[in-house]
Amino acid sequence: MIILGIDPGTRTTGYGVVEKKERGILNIAYGEIQVKKGEYLSICLDKIYGQLSEIIMKYGPDVIVVEDIFYGKNVRSLIKLGQARGVIILAASHSNTPIYEYTPLEVKKAVVGYGRAEKTQVQHMVRAILSLKETPPPDASDALAIAICHAHFLKEVSV
Repeated sequence: MIILGIDPGTRTTGYGVVEKKERGILNIAYGEIQVKKGEYLSICLDKIYGQLSEIIMKYGPDVIVVEDIFYGKNVRSLIKLGQARGVIILAASHSNTPIYEYTPLEVKKAVVGYGRAEKTQVQHMVRAILSLKETPPPDASDALAIAICHAHFLKEVSV
């Protein structure tokens, strides 16, 4: 099973593609979709949609997994994050790929074993689980963690 994990963001959206096999999880690809600071939100969302659509076409995932929105103090940031998630869900929907969601707590618990783990702990565990030579950038690492979480738990379709 090919799993595309996505860590949504309006400035940086991380992605990670893994393959779940009988005897483990293999890394296929990871990276970040970067948008210039100061760009209009509409341009950011268009870039996320376009590049993500290309990634979906290139790797042909069986499922797409996106991090669910968590509670935060900054309402404006949460609204923008919701818009980025909407574009991600739209791209997945247009590709007829099932979409799953996990909370940050679920992802950290699945990867590190502790739901309140620090970002660096997640990065180190992602590197170890996938036997990577180097540590992926933070947003790509989070996306890989989301994909690993799905490989472990395989939730029901939620969106």
